Amino acid sequence: MSTEPTRDPRITFAAERTLLAWIRTGLAMMGFGFVVARFGWFLREMAMSRGVALPHRGGVSEWVGVTLILLGVAVNVLAAVQHFRFVRRFNQGEMPRAKPASMGVILSAVLALLGLGLAGYLVWLL
Repeated sequence: MSTEPTRDPRITFAAERTLLAWIRTGLAMMGFGFVVARFGWFLREMAMSRGVALPHRGGVSEWVGVTLILLGVAVNVLAAVQHFRFVRRFNQGEMPRAKPASMGVILSAVLALLGLGLAGYLVWLL
């Protein structure tokens, strides 16, 4: 007596672990975004305590931080939507197929561009 591969409970457990991994990723991005957003404020406070005036450069760290926070929120929402769709299809007997442009690939590209922009900004400050 063998079970069908599509009814294997390990598939649903793996989907649950994947959802939890994406939630951790989104939460980490939100936390890191908060740190980045507050980093510019921290540098200004440190400079003021030493009597050095820093030029205000438009608050790039705040924008990058807020962008990371919003990306973290988007990751959590998209992960929940993808998980819901997967479970619904799986329960209907379908085996959803992987897409070449997965959320991980898209997120990696967006974070790489954001990191390059931030690195360019830091070089510009020097």
